[in-house]
Order: sequence, then C-alpha cells, then structure tokens
Amino acid sequence: MPILVLYATVEGHSRKIAEHAANQLEELGHSVIVGDVREPGFAIPGRFDGVLLCAPIHMGRYPDAMVRFLHDWKDALEAVPTALISVTLGIHSENAEERAEAEGFPAKLERKTGFRPRRIHHAAGALKFLEYDFFKRMLMRQISASEDGPLDTGKDHEFTDWAALDAFVQEFADDIALAGKG
Repeated sequence: MPILVLYATVEGHSRKIAEHAANQLEELGHSVIVGDVREPGFAIPGRFDGVLLCAPIHMGRYPDAMVRFLHDWKDALEAVPTALISVTLGIHSENAEERAEAEGFPAKLERKTGFRPRRIHHAAGALKFLEYDFFKRMLMRQISASEDGPLDTGKDHEFTDWAALDAFVQEFADDIALAGKG
C-alpha cells in the first residue's frame, strides 16, 4: 500500500516541504500519494502504510483544515505509522522562548484534536516576501530585523534544514518498514 502525504499550506512552503518528503519516500521505494488536506477525494488514512502530515503555524495556530482533518480521522490515523512536520519560523529563532513556543505547538494540536503523531519534526519555514502584500512585507521585515535576519524584501528566504528533514523522513520510512514486519 502507498504512503499518504497530506499538507496544509498558506504561502506554499509547507507544500514544497511535503513534496520534498514525498520525493524522498519514492526514492526509498515507496508508492506515495500527495494531497492538500483542504481538497476532498483522498482515501481513508487507515488504508495506507503510513501517513505523513505537514502543516505550518500562522498566527499561532495550524490551519483549520488540518485541525478538522486530524479531529475527524484520528482513529484511522492511529492505526498506521504517522508523522507530523510542523513548519514555523519560530523554530529558527535565536530566542530560546520563541523556539520553545514553536516546539509546543504540536502538543496544543494534540489537546485540540486528540491526535498524537508517532513522530514530529520541526522545520523552519520561509520568509515569502515576494508573496506578501505591502503591509505584511514590512511587518515581516521588521520581525526579521529583530532576529538579525534577512532584510532584502526583493526575494524569498528559506530556512528549512533539508538534510535534517531527509533524516526525519528516513526515520519515518523505517517506522513503516518495522510496522510492516509486525
């Protein structure tokens, strides 16, 4: 059976991360189905060998579509190996309190939905200056300046550690292989 990779995205970076993870799973020999959690039409999560979820934090929370999905399908998800890639710029912060807050978002999600993924990876997101409107661009530039981050609003800036993501996806693939032997 294939692996289901579902994502929610606001500015497109979580989709990019999900697609990267799906490509790596395919390179490891798995069949993969990738989909946006907001679009209906995918199969029941429990009918897959595993489910990899990818969602960003915006305004202190995950997208409503991901929260609803996890709440509605938590029983089916618990029947297979699952993993969550939590995407937020906060994990890239030099401020320990901001990083701790970012690391705490999956626990808040669990309290809200009742779903607990077997594995969690915290991925730094991106500053998508080219996609922001003027006011958001200036706000995000100000926030970036307070972190000694990039100030060039003429291009996007990615902070995702792709090697760490690849290692996480490998661990998830190993979980699936172990579950298949059990």
